[in-house]
Amino acid sequence: MSEALATAHHHDLTATHPGEDLQDFVTFFVDDQMFGIPVLHVQDILTPDKIASIPLAPAEVRGSINLRGRIVTVIDVRVRLGLGTTDNKERGNMGVTVEQDHELYTLLVDRIGDVVAMSNDLFEKNPGTLAPTWREFSEGVYRLDDKLMVILDIERLLNIRKNIG
Repeated sequence: MSEALATAHHHDLTATHPGEDLQDFVTFFVDDQMFGIPVLHVQDILTPDKIASIPLAPAEVRGSINLRGRIVTVIDVRVRLGLGTTDNKERGNMGVTVEQDHELYTLLVDRIGDVVAMSNDLFEKNPGTLAPTWREFSEGVYRLDDKLMVILDIERLLNIRKNIG
């Protein structure tokens, strides 16, 4: 088990911060860009073994997996964000499973980061310099010392049906 994965498993995913205006995020990376989603949206962190392809699915739908008896749609975040594809051997191929509208989705990412608590005072709306494709799927950003953490809007990220047909 990776160190980052161990951190996520041992962190209290329901942590609250009494008296503080903090929010917990699960972080992950696509290329070298850090993204975050609210920890309360995360159902599981995993390494998908066998991804079954889905004929005629959009490019960002990598396929489906069986997670404890439930069929889970796997979304390639790299493709969804317009970053193209790479050979799986070059990537970590980790998954963050979320629930949206009573359906499970695994977001395929390059690598998992940590669970971080961020002050709501540091949250900024999308900067004008953020790529238009990313702005479409982003709620805003946190500027960290050495990087920008883009907070993804899971509902918009998973709204793939509007792109079909």
